[in-house]
Amino acid sequence: MGEPSMDPTIAADSPAQQDSLFSMTDVFLISLITGLFTYWFFFRKKKEEVPELPKMQTVAAPVRDSSFIEKMKKTGRNIVVFYGSQTGTAEEFANRLAKDAHRYGLRGMAADPEEYDLSDLSRLSEIDKSLAVFCMATYGEGDPTDNAQDFYDWLQEADADLSGLRFAVFGLGNKTYEHFNAMGKYVDKRLEELGAQRIFELGLGDDDGNLEEDFITWREQFWPAVCEHFGVEATGEESSIRQYELVVHTDVNMNKVYTGEMGRLKSYENQKPPFDAKNPFLAQVTENRKLNEGGERHLMHLELDISNSKIRYESGDHVAVYPANDSSLVNQIGEILGTDLDTVMSLNNLDEESNKKHPFPCPTSYRTALTYYLDITNPPRTNVLYELAQYASDSGEQERLRKMASSAAEGKALYLSWVVEARRNILAILQDMPSLRPPIDHLCELLPRLQARYYSIASSSKVHPNSIHICAVTVEYETKTGRLNKGVATSWLRSKVPGQQGSSSQVPGQQGNSSQVPGQQGSSSLVPMYVRKSQFRLPFKPSTPVIMIGPGTGIAPFMGFIQERAWLKQQGKEVGETVLYYGCRHEREDYLYREELARFQKEGVLTQLNVAFSRDQAEKVYVQHLLKKNKENVWKLVNEGMAHIYVCGDARNMARDVQNTFYEIVSEFGNMSQPQAVDYVKKLMTKGRYSLDVWS
Repeated sequence: MGEPSMDPTIAADSPAQQDSLFSMTDVFLISLITGLFTYWFFFRKKKEEVPELPKMQTVAAPVRDSSFIEKMKKTGRNIVVFYGSQTGTAEEFANRLAKDAHRYGLRGMAADPEEYDLSDLSRLSEIDKSLAVFCMATYGEGDPTDNAQDFYDWLQEADADLSGLRFAVFGLGNKTYEHFNAMGKYVDKRLEELGAQRIFELGLGDDDGNLEEDFITWREQFWPAVCEHFGVEATGEESSIRQYELVVHTDVNMNKVYTGEMGRLKSYENQKPPFDAKNPFLAQVTENRKLNEGGERHLMHLELDISNSKIRYESGDHVAVYPANDSSLVNQIGEILGTDLDTVMSLNNLDEESNKKHPFPCPTSYRTALTYYLDITNPPRTNVLYELAQYASDSGEQERLRKMASSAAEGKALYLSWVVEARRNILAILQDMPSLRPPIDHLCELLPRLQARYYSIASSSKVHPNSIHICAVTVEYETKTGRLNKGVATSWLRSKVPGQQGSSSQVPGQQGNSSQVPGQQGSSSLVPMYVRKSQFRLPFKPSTPVIMIGPGTGIAPFMGFIQERAWLKQQGKEVGETVLYYGCRHEREDYLYREELARFQKEGVLTQLNVAFSRDQAEKVYVQHLLKKNKENVWKLVNEGMAHIYVCGDARNMARDVQNTFYEIVSEFGNMSQPQAVDYVKKLMTKGRYSLDVWS
């Protein structure tokens, strides 16, 4: 009764089905056991083989390329000179110090911190009489140079014990900047905190004064300190030793010859992103117009086409361009030295272990080297004069060169007056010293690299995603010797004709044969460039007010800022007050972007346009005078509106005067003492509310 009813067909089949299930279970269990046993057996065999693996790992690991310690041991070096360099000067100083070492029975090497693992500093004491020297430039507002960024980050985070490390630091800075020599000071202080032993005092070079003299003065005291510390003496050997050997290529495939490329061979013919300092993009100039209506100067607006480059930029970033030297200067050097400039050659490092195989891309022609790779327009440094002296056949000229290269007070004064203040470049020196005729290959070895020039981008990527705008003034002046000197980059940019491709002899990297002239780019519209990121940024919130101060070409980044604020307004965003303080000499001569600014003001994007015309009246009026005039409004924007302040332009005078004006305004309306006002402005800087994009 209590049993449930059952389908009779199922009941009838049950006994047979049970027998079948038991047999299937047995098979399954046997298979499972067999499988597990087989798996265990093979797994056990593998486990037995594992202990053999450590025996294979007892082979010594290969030396890491990033270990400067292993490299020093292998090459018998005991002094390493690291450099943080943005324009090449710190690298040049590092090379000079490394070269000096042999005069004291020591061996040095210059090293790029970006290429090595700096945590190895704790191991430097493994090398006898070892020393680490740091030539550190400060970039921007107290920042490390690009190649020293990783080193800086490591120093900040490191808890390494550097008690066995001996070190010295020479900093390269500029007193017109707020954070003078910040990087050199930080490295010197931080290394000591980590236990390292300073064997000579921190050197502080000032590029606003005489950086070369600062370096020489420091160096002449540095080496005696090294000698005293290690108990060594000068060997008496002079340091005129060639670092590179010349190889002339008489039968060479021209497709293997560099014709102006910064890195990869044929990179200008076969462009591949990403684009950077070693792989610039060839941008076409689509516009090149004169901005000023009168006056002696030439102020220009250029637009570079970056379509299909995948280059991205933000308002406030910088564009770097690689210029070419004037072909007439190059030709004159060739004529004076009696050289066939189209000779294809290589300069190969005599130190086979060096990471730097050549001073510039090789093989190449002398013409290409002097046009694209070497700085022939700046006054040469004293080490170049010292090396060149041996080639002066006239004893008086030889003595003069050696005197200028010496550390004696008379020599320093002569170098300052005859070279620096007279702005004599290498061509002028060769012209004024008829007996000085060095081999061109040694001259090419000695001259520093031609550096990229940086310009604040004068456009917004929101409005011009495929174009980068430049605002620049052509540099041209007469020297004390009566020569006309021209700025390398601005003169070269001025010559760019929009849309004109130029012949193969006018474009870097497109040289057909050795007889063509790659430096003759006068009419070509191509510009090798890349973008360098900046901290000069608009506030995150569009509603935040901005006060922009930028006289002359200092208006460049603010054109991008205003364009972006206009775009944001078009998108329906609430945009805060946008205030501009601009200055120029004469209203009718050099009022840059006059029509554009008037339009932005009419549209309500530019809420205040304050313009100082410095020379249109008896007393000069500058942007700081207009700030004082509107001081109440300025304070209200800063104190109540939480406005961000931006200053762009001359660091030596304008930026300093503007900052002093803000001290006065803060002191008056904030009821603060002068020190309190200074502290208030410094805090604005720390919070990113007072930003500088300045140059000296």
